[in-house]
Amino acid sequence: MTLPRFSRREFLKFAGVSMGVMAVSCSGLGYAAIHAPEFVTPEIVYSKDDIMNKRILISYATHAGSTPEIAAVIGETLARRGFSVVVKPVNANPSLNGCDAVILGSAVHMANWLPEMVDFIKKNQVVLSQMPVALFTVHILNLGNDEASRVSRLAYLNSVRPLLDPMDEVFFAGKIDLDALSFVDRLMVKMVKSPIGDYRDWDGICAWSSVIF
Repeated sequence: MTLPRFSRREFLKFAGVSMGVMAVSCSGLGYAAIHAPEFVTPEIVYSKDDIMNKRILISYATHAGSTPEIAAVIGETLARRGFSVVVKPVNANPSLNGCDAVILGSAVHMANWLPEMVDFIKKNQVVLSQMPVALFTVHILNLGNDEASRVSRLAYLNSVRPLLDPMDEVFFAGKIDLDALSFVDRLMVKMVKSPIGDYRDWDGICAWSSVIF
């Protein structure tokens, strides 16, 4: 699936949607239109008694609740391999103290990693540069094996790569649950003709988690 190209008519339609969003935002419905319903952002600790076990932090940024479940499965898989693992949302400002390695994951919004994750990386760039870091991206578009999809997937990390030298990068298909989206996001999903449903490949996620580090 490639990024959509807009004709002039489609662009004007999008502009009309944008103006409508602005109008709604300025009305009494503004907050409900822009903000998605609340969803769970779990903090999970898989602790091992052996202090010799490698300690791994998994931190994630999510837009509509798909990414936390992926982070949790990665954490569980690593714990089964004997690692001590902490899974935390990036908004909790997780500490890097005592970590031997870090996995950072983010959903994609407006073709970029979420700004809270980029800000976390900037804030901790020096420390992150001194340890193994792996990255996972979660999105619902550009899932194909064609060149355009691959190029688009790589571009999601354009704001991150200048800050890090990751040991590995992986892309996971996400899910779209319309009930978990704001009014504005539902309009965007419709406009780009995004697939609806859960496209997460749990076998692929577990397979990556079984070999990283």
